[in-house]
Amino acid sequence: MRFPLSLLCSMSRYMCWQKFFGKRKYPLVLMLEPLHACNLYCSGCGRIREYSDTISEQLSVDECIDSVVESGAPIVSICGGEPLIYSNIVELVNHILKLGKHIYLCTNGQLLESKLSDFCELSKNNNRLRKRLYWNVHIDGIKKTHDSIVGKKGAFDIAINGIEAAKNAGFFVYTNTTLYKQSSVEELIELASMLTKLKVDGMMLAPGYGYDAVKDKNKNKNNNEEFFLTRSEIYEKFREIRVQLKNYRITATPAYMDFLCGDKNLTCAAWANPTRNIKGWKSPCYLITDKHYKTYKQFIDSTDWSKIGQGNDPRCEDCMMHCGYEPAAVLYANKLTDLIRLAIWQMS
Repeated sequence: MRFPLSLLCSMSRYMCWQKFFGKRKYPLVLMLEPLHACNLYCSGCGRIREYSDTISEQLSVDECIDSVVESGAPIVSICGGEPLIYSNIVELVNHILKLGKHIYLCTNGQLLESKLSDFCELSKNNNRLRKRLYWNVHIDGIKKTHDSIVGKKGAFDIAINGIEAAKNAGFFVYTNTTLYKQSSVEELIELASMLTKLKVDGMMLAPGYGYDAVKDKNKNKNNNEEFFLTRSEIYEKFREIRVQLKNYRITATPAYMDFLCGDKNLTCAAWANPTRNIKGWKSPCYLITDKHYKTYKQFIDSTDWSKIGQGNDPRCEDCMMHCGYEPAAVLYANKLTDLIRLAIWQMS
């Protein structure tokens, strides 16, 4: 199975209840950023640049939990910044699991192996932890490419060691790879083969997108036009990926993969993956910032969703990111053929 059965059951029950009560917009995954500080300076990440004025601040555990309850999403993606340097990360994970949520703990892997014992100890008193906590380790290619993008020699080896340690400890482990112009399919095959040998549970692939927070920085450092992918380049790259990596555990749903290959249109559903960070509820989406709202309701009600997405906002022209379009692939899968295809994919 691509995802654990417990996660699928929780998500299915949740979506059925939302539809039963006639809700049109509801969150599937809460992107929770308790801090923006990080121990790496990745070329494609804008957090430590955009939020440089609050880089030393952190949300309290109570603020995080209030946000989890306020959104009601069945899955919480704890990201940042680097969440493993958050001072209360173990306590936060414990509280979220007690609420019956599933957690994707997104990390660059530099502290994974050293912090793992804390989570192993926690699992002794929380039997949900190994079933509902999924490590999501960012790997941007094989050793040379990854180390170059994250700006640290040896970072790849440290992350791989962390993945291996987490798997040996009995945890679910997924990886997240962002593709840029220099990312080759041949290298992806090599990476996928390596990760398969480590028995990772799935590999997420995302097209690198030149949003505002990273554009100026990378234009000076890497030549922005030669770093991020355009929409037509995404189509070309993912058409090859769909063929060459079909035997690996890629987590992109069939409909989302069709979208990435240019074979299907999807409407951005950024509201389904809301972001809560130090400044509030980030509008309109995980990558673009127009405003921060104090409450989730204000965020949903005050954002003009008709102006988001390709053809509506020039900032969205090359965006095909999973945070907006992967939920759309699930939410708008109403045809029987789409549902059957999704079910077969999940079981494979």
